[in-house]
Amino acid sequence: MLQNPQHLNETVSHLLMIGSGIFWTITYLLILRRGFLDKTYGMPMAALCANVSWEFIFSFVFPHPQPQLFIDYLWLLFDVGILWQYIRYGRSSFPEQLPQNLFYPAFLFSLVFAALLIAVISVEFNEYIGIYAAFGQNLMMSILFVHLFLKRKGVQGQSVYIALAKMVGTIFPSVLFYLYFPGSYLLLLLYGGIFVFDLVYFLLLYFQLRREGENPWARL
Repeated sequence: MLQNPQHLNETVSHLLMIGSGIFWTITYLLILRRGFLDKTYGMPMAALCANVSWEFIFSFVFPHPQPQLFIDYLWLLFDVGILWQYIRYGRSSFPEQLPQNLFYPAFLFSLVFAALLIAVISVEFNEYIGIYAAFGQNLMMSILFVHLFLKRKGVQGQSVYIALAKMVGTIFPSVLFYLYFPGSYLLLLLYGGIFVFDLVYFLLLYFQLRREGENPWARL
């Protein structure tokens, strides 16, 4: 079980949590905005299921201490909006090899499985902060955002601001938990992997928009 070190300044800890909360909230808002403008969904399904599950579990099953608990509530609210966008627009992206009537069962199964996996990880490792699940699914999300770009071969539902907000929003907790657990090689690997894929995603979007003759910074 991970133990909180007593030497870490509480003010620094809270500031890093709040910084993460602000930039991830911006990420969610930008995903929602871009999704409505482009009439598509902006978060890959597996990442969305993991996000909603993590936020629900650490809001109501193993509630975080404040201020993170209030941030979890806010994230869950916005992720429900992103979930609605996936249900509304995601059917057109469902694999052609599978019957369309499997769209909802596949989504429901993924959501339930993600929730059970996160809960079991917390119980198995006696770790009720959700660190390993959070950074593990964050890495998955970073990879899936790159996959989403390559799959769509374009920038529908995406922007460089989403990529940057996600990157900065993850740097804050990466610094926080490095200060808490500097000896965790697994977490260090996750921090590094997330940053690399987030950077790749940003560069893919930036240069694609330049190739299309669009100013990347004008696409909010």
